[in-house]
Amino acid sequence: MTLLRKTGDTVKRSTLVPRSLSQGVPQGLTRRAFLARAGLTAGGGLLAQQLPLRVMQPAQAQTTHAPPDQGKPEVKHTICSHCSVGCSVEAVVQNGVWVRQDTAFDSPINLGAHCAKGASVREHGHGEHRLRYPMKLVNGKYQRISWDQAINEVGDKLLQLRQQAGQDSIFWIGSSKHNNEQSYLLRKFVSMWGSNNTDHQARICHSTTVAGVAQTYGYGAMTNSFNDLSHSKAVLFIGSNPAEAHPISMLHFLHAKELGAKMIVIDPRFTRTARFAHHYVRIRPGTDIALVWGILWHIFENGWEDKEYIERRTYRMDEVRKEVAKWTPEKVSDVTGVPEATVKKAAEMLATNRPSSVVWCMGITQHHVGTANVRALSILQLALGNIGVAGGGANIYRGHDNVQGATDVGPNPDSLPGYYGLAEGAWKYFARVWDVDYQWLQGRFASKALMEKPGMTVSRWFDGVNENKQFVDQPNSLKAVVYWGHAPNSQTRLPDMKLAMQKLDLLVVIDPYPTMTAAMHGRKDGVYLLPATTQFETQGSVTCSNRSVQWRERVIHPLFECKTDHEIMYLFARKFGFANELCKHIKVVDNEPVIEDILREINRSVWTIGYSGISPERLKLHMENKHTFNPTTLLAEYGPCKGDYYGLPWPCWGTPEMKHPGTPILYDISKPVAEGGLPFRANWGVEHDGLPLLAADGSSNRDSEMQFGYPEFDHVLLKKLGWWNELTPEEQKQADGNNWKTDMSGGIIRVVIAHGCAPYGNARARCHVWNFPDPVPVHREPLVSPRRDLVAAYPTYPDKAAFWRLPTLYKSVQDINFAKDYPLIMTSGRLVEYEGGGDETRSNPWLAELQQAMFVEVNPHDATQLNVQTGKFVWVETPTGARLKITAFVTPRVPAGLVWMPYHFGGWWMGEDQRGNYPPGAAPIVLGEAVNTGWTYGYDVVTMMQETKVSLCRLVTA
Repeated sequence: MTLLRKTGDTVKRSTLVPRSLSQGVPQGLTRRAFLARAGLTAGGGLLAQQLPLRVMQPAQAQTTHAPPDQGKPEVKHTICSHCSVGCSVEAVVQNGVWVRQDTAFDSPINLGAHCAKGASVREHGHGEHRLRYPMKLVNGKYQRISWDQAINEVGDKLLQLRQQAGQDSIFWIGSSKHNNEQSYLLRKFVSMWGSNNTDHQARICHSTTVAGVAQTYGYGAMTNSFNDLSHSKAVLFIGSNPAEAHPISMLHFLHAKELGAKMIVIDPRFTRTARFAHHYVRIRPGTDIALVWGILWHIFENGWEDKEYIERRTYRMDEVRKEVAKWTPEKVSDVTGVPEATVKKAAEMLATNRPSSVVWCMGITQHHVGTANVRALSILQLALGNIGVAGGGANIYRGHDNVQGATDVGPNPDSLPGYYGLAEGAWKYFARVWDVDYQWLQGRFASKALMEKPGMTVSRWFDGVNENKQFVDQPNSLKAVVYWGHAPNSQTRLPDMKLAMQKLDLLVVIDPYPTMTAAMHGRKDGVYLLPATTQFETQGSVTCSNRSVQWRERVIHPLFECKTDHEIMYLFARKFGFANELCKHIKVVDNEPVIEDILREINRSVWTIGYSGISPERLKLHMENKHTFNPTTLLAEYGPCKGDYYGLPWPCWGTPEMKHPGTPILYDISKPVAEGGLPFRANWGVEHDGLPLLAADGSSNRDSEMQFGYPEFDHVLLKKLGWWNELTPEEQKQADGNNWKTDMSGGIIRVVIAHGCAPYGNARARCHVWNFPDPVPVHREPLVSPRRDLVAAYPTYPDKAAFWRLPTLYKSVQDINFAKDYPLIMTSGRLVEYEGGGDETRSNPWLAELQQAMFVEVNPHDATQLNVQTGKFVWVETPTGARLKITAFVTPRVPAGLVWMPYHFGGWWMGEDQRGNYPPGAAPIVLGEAVNTGWTYGYDVVTMMQETKVSLCRLVTA
């Protein structure tokens, strides 16, 4: 719904164009002249027609005389900094200026294609709305300061708060936009500060995926790849709209569709993805488990399950059968709103067109039962035998360009890098990795108990400020927050957040763009804005959704007074007195830690998920030889990378010298481990409740010397097997007393793989997770449910007193009947034009032209009842008391009784434009209400994932 309405080539002012954008535009101005005046000389559509091999024209500045020497253009290999597909960008640089980007036809991931965001990333690097120098808020106005002043003033205040209120009084919000090295260094930085109060975007997009999938299969990640969809015979997209959220991934599926693959889309809204579907299922939001069990009911009823797979490779599918038996077609239809025939058709299409794949995104994860949703889908794929096979898989499309990598090695409140956890053994291991004394490291924390206690989450940090101190499970409430590459409007309950911001002693934003934080806080002082570079002004590795790791070259040097994130970390570490420990084995050049050295430290430490084999040299070689990789299998068929899978998808076992090729498909026992195969992970013991947890005989990888289930390997098991002497003397010295995860020589892994075994063992996937609130997923009505008749039958959880350091409400929220005053179901999602909180993409003129206003989709029936018209403002009112002024868009894409809004907007606050609160020139081009200003309370019972997919609202004409 673009709001520049065109007649021929003439731009007519729509009533929806913000007045600030339309003032001064003469009547009848041509589109080309308008774009020229706005600095948009070549629109994306025009370029597509004129230059099929180039997405953008070279940038040219007007000069009065010819420049001295143009220099030779140089191509820099980089990766799009938006969604998680991992599209390559060929950046053409001349005399240090990024003049053009070319399409990377040799990339096996994007094959030369880009979506609107990817086609315009050059503007992100050169954006005119960026922060250009450090600033502080003085009497309500932002003033320019120096970096020395910023580091000293912010550092002094943080040290003062550390002394007065403790290390945990500061909350460090990291970023899924940081590369792997920056993410790792930030977790190390916060650890040496002495706190676990750190988190990043994954908490509010896929933390439920990580928990649910890891506790079922062993690893919390996408099992297959975008490319592997070419092998699928059927694909179920549920809570996923890749046509807009991950557009280039759709190319791989559409190829599969051309080959005959069936497509099923389950979504409350008829999305751009749904228009391609053979079978569309409209579901009531918040009833995913009921629908999945309804599908599985038909699979079991007709004997379509893979009985042999279940018998040999799963644990307690019988418990799932008991729960599924309760979900008769009548009950499923009543709860979900989906007719029986529709459910059965979906089940039959999946079962009779195997291998079949399931793709999910935030429509599944962002619920108070998000982890249970994830587990239900994981179990569905086990029942069909679809895990560990080409064309199958649990394919989870992540949101940001490095949300997978930041989760793997970055700032998580409950784990050190590589999912090592926070137990004493994990800290002692990383003390060895970092070459610091464990007692020194422990002394950085307020106590050993807090050192081993998970911190707060980004989804709830503001409750760490607002909540009564006596109910906060740490010595003091939060006093300061550092937003390091994170948009606040991507979080729910913004009025509560704004209140917390006003109570803080200090608020710091470190970002290339100021984000909505800079405008929403309502403060007069105590706010600092520090300009970080974009990812195009640095270098490093980034992990896309399918676990492939790619290397970004530095395209341009830092612009303005911006500094790289890792330089800022080093400057603060020096201020705090632990710079030497932070970079003990990392070279520092001009205050900037060397990225390659950071990755080598990751190689030396993160054995758990196989980042150990992913060296800078191997990654750079892959980027230089992208053309040698097969775009379906990702296997290099010739050249210097022959035998590797593109990006060395983790786990890439052992040391780089082992040359493990990476693992393209998790849990595939048809390949040897040395060639990218794996069984399920033995992470829960040998047996439970008298039943085996290890895989059945014959369920081992090809060429394995152990053709049966076996536990994870340690020094004791190697000695018992007689394999110990295959380690070198130096390896024996380091491996003795350790297991495969903590042996820093990599010798245990090397020897185990030489015998054809997986270092982490060979187990069964768990259908029954006894350590979760619901060992088998059960349907629970949404906290803010429109079906009050179902709340009693399917209630939520009891309130929790201390959960991730904070009390968390469940039953007490659900007990309130909001439906009588708020009759419309409210949900939200993504647009193709914008990303995340939208600050950088709404500041991009190429993208701002495409979507100029926040909007709410309303069904024609509801619109008629409420006198709502397309293009007119309405008030969206929610049970929190929030009132959002939003443009209406009347469309049958949403059913009667439901409204949908995108979540990328910000800069308005309950009807008031906040443009004047940004630093001069730094406000995005397009502003609008943030849907999360009105979003209600709700958090996943395992991970504290926020609820953003089902609540209630009402509409009032403005």
